[in-house]
Amino acid sequence: MGGVRDHAVGEGLLLRLKRLVTRAGTAKTADRGQVLALLDDIETTRCGLLRECAQVEDEMRRASVRTTAIGAYLRGSQAGRSRPRN
Repeated sequence: MGGVRDHAVGEGLLLRLKRLVTRAGTAKTADRGQVLALLDDIETTRCGLLRECAQVEDEMRRASVRTTAIGAYLRGSQAGRSRPRN
């Protein structure tokens, strides 16, 4: 079983994206170099966030499978303990 995931990476990426959006709002459109650098930074951050999303989806899928297995095990163990009939 996997351990608990550290969500600091995803939180850091979200904070970075927020800062980049703020910078994009104040950027001068005439400064082509600055706009291109912003676009590159935003795309890099976007790719990182997509990777984090994929990892979270994978964790959720695994947790769902574990929950289903635990439920099946519980039902099976309770079926073996049914009350004796007289």
